[in-house]
Amino acid sequence: MTELLYQTDSYIRHFEATVIGQDADSHAVILDRTAFYPGGGGQPPDRGTLTAGDVVYTVREARKIGGEVVHILEGGALPAVGQQVVGHLDWERRYQLMRTHTALHILCGVIWRDHGALATGSNMEPLLGRIDFEFETMQQELVREIEEAINAEVEKGREVRVRFLPREEAFQIPGLIRTKVNLLPEGIREVRVVEIVGLDMQADGGTHVRNTSEVGCLRIVDYKSKGRINKRIYVEVGA
Repeated sequence: MTELLYQTDSYIRHFEATVIGQDADSHAVILDRTAFYPGGGGQPPDRGTLTAGDVVYTVREARKIGGEVVHILEGGALPAVGQQVVGHLDWERRYQLMRTHTALHILCGVIWRDHGALATGSNMEPLLGRIDFEFETMQQELVREIEEAINAEVEKGREVRVRFLPREEAFQIPGLIRTKVNLLPEGIREVRVVEIVGLDMQADGGTHVRNTSEVGCLRIVDYKSKGRINKRIYVEVGA
C-alpha cells in the first residue's frame, strides 16, 4: 500500500519515492509513498511533476483507481517499476485548496453551531467553494450575519488538528458527520478526524492549513435555493 504523506502533513511540497506499479491504461504509476492528494470530499486532485533521472513528467492529476493512488502522467514511456523518482506538487494551487477547504469547514462549523443545519453537498476549486445546507429560507441579512461570523473565526486563529481514531471511538463524537448522508464506507476501521479547535470536528480525508488565520478574508459571493429545504452558499477566499 502507498504511504499517504498528505494525510499526516499537508505541507509536504516535494518527496522521494519508488515506483511500485504501473497502470498502462491510465498512463499512470503507483508509488510507495506520495504527497499528491487524489481528490475526494469535494476537493480536486493535486497536480505537479515527477522527476525520474533526467526525465520530468507532468502529473496531470492523482486519482484513486481500485483503491490505489495512481499518478496520471503526460509524456513518453512510464518510469519503470523500481525506479526512484522525486515528486513536486503544484504548491500554489495546493495551498489555495488547503485554505479553501479549511474555509468550508469554518462555514460548516459556524452554521452547525448557530443554526443546527446539516450539509447536503459541497465542492471547491482554488479560492472558491460552495456548500449546500438544509435551510428552508435564506435572506440577505442572514447571509451577512454568517459572513461576519466566519471571518470572526478566521481572526481568532484557531488551531487545526488532525487525528486518527478507531471507527467505534470516532462515531461516539457528537456531530462528527456533518453531511445529510454518512459517506464513510463500512470497511474503513480508522477514521481521520479534522478538528478546528473550539469550533468544528469532522471526519475528513482532505488537506487543510494548520491555523484558521492562514485562510484569509472570506466573502459570501452568492447564495441560491436548490430546493425547498436546500440552500447553496458560495464562499470566496481572499487571495
